[in-house]
Amino acid sequence: MSETSPTALADQTDVGSYFVANYPPFSVWSQEAVAAAATPALDTAPDPAVPLGLYLHIPFCRKRCHFCYFRVYTDKNAQEVGQYLDVLAREWELYGSLPAIAGRPLDFVYFGGGTPSFLSTAQLQYLVKRLTAVATWKQAEEIAFECEPGTLTESKLAAIRRLGVTRLSLGVENFDDRILDLNGRAHRSAEIGQAYQYARNIGFPQINIDLIAGMLGETDANWRRCVEKTLELEPDSVTIYQMELPFNTTISKDLLKGTRLFSEPVASWPTKRRWTGEAFEALERAGYHVGSAYTAVKDPTRTRFIYRDRLWQGADMVGLGVASFGHVNRVHMQNLDTWETYSEAIGRGEIPLHRAYRPTHEERMIRELVLQLKLGSVKPAYFMDKYGVNIQERFRDQWASLADEGYLAAPGGRVVSDPASFIALTRDGLLRVDTLLPRFFLPRHAGIRYT
Repeated sequence: MSETSPTALADQTDVGSYFVANYPPFSVWSQEAVAAAATPALDTAPDPAVPLGLYLHIPFCRKRCHFCYFRVYTDKNAQEVGQYLDVLAREWELYGSLPAIAGRPLDFVYFGGGTPSFLSTAQLQYLVKRLTAVATWKQAEEIAFECEPGTLTESKLAAIRRLGVTRLSLGVENFDDRILDLNGRAHRSAEIGQAYQYARNIGFPQINIDLIAGMLGETDANWRRCVEKTLELEPDSVTIYQMELPFNTTISKDLLKGTRLFSEPVASWPTKRRWTGEAFEALERAGYHVGSAYTAVKDPTRTRFIYRDRLWQGADMVGLGVASFGHVNRVHMQNLDTWETYSEAIGRGEIPLHRAYRPTHEERMIRELVLQLKLGSVKPAYFMDKYGVNIQERFRDQWASLADEGYLAAPGGRVVSDPASFIALTRDGLLRVDTLLPRFFLPRHAGIRYT
């Protein structure tokens, strides 16, 4: 096939987002909906059956990775970091007085970033003391914490465990120093093994290793070594993402401007899918179970991703921090996305919201459907019970198209167009699931800007 054919061009990793994190697309959220939808939702008592989670955006990093598209800062000193933590804690105190949040127990907590482990032990202890004064998380099913290996010491990890963290996620991404350097990662391979061993000795209930398939300079041989080294460590779970290039990454800007700062290519989509598939097969041979398009776990009876599962079933979650996303009383909301506007709003005693959206009953159903499809299968009975919708009939054309393309399967690998009790994707479908999900979007959301 010619390298310039439409299929060949579509296989290349071009600039743009493909990962479906929510629905409807973020581009339909608006500032006007803050007053019209978000504020009334926060002033309304919640459904007691809906669990509540807390997301904390810690936007600090030692370096900005060349593929990073999150709101992060690499130039803040200790005083500025401390000021941010004060503002973050104050934001949670403001939420704690609202009818939608006051008195509710936390079911899950997620420290994300950025790099939560960038914070010092004293800073972490101070932040958690402030946060838990508003709402305890002693009974939370999961407290997850993202780490960059080079920021960890044995004493810091011990302190993180004492704070109640149940799932430690190590942002390994790759085990090769050259590739880590090419992609702007701050840590190096020697720090990975040291941090992992410290964490294992301390006894975290779940240690997760993150990998990225298709980083700058990635090769078949390197990817095999990364999978082998991961298996040698025997983590409780492994997360694998296929590298994408949203518009605001350093690599994307280089491609768009033609400045050619990076000579190494990002792998094509077929290559990334193949590498992820090979990793899943190796993990399965070692006794792991593939639980989603991105995750494999050693023991499904003991190891779960509560944060993911709750959100994909419509849980409430308050997102604290600059540019954070949340979902409360069926309304999506996002915080102001600059340091200054976010901090100033909280200084005025305001919840620092930037945009919001209240989805319709149908949009909520579609959101749960597309997100749960990332698990590899969905149960029609769930959607009939919760939404009164027969998804087999409602999306008959979509299921038929997936079956025709070989992405729909039943147990045993038999491709079907109308499965009776559940709807399952083939492994090939699972590996490209984010590209399949937009066919379930409503017509008004097809082809529009996602973010």
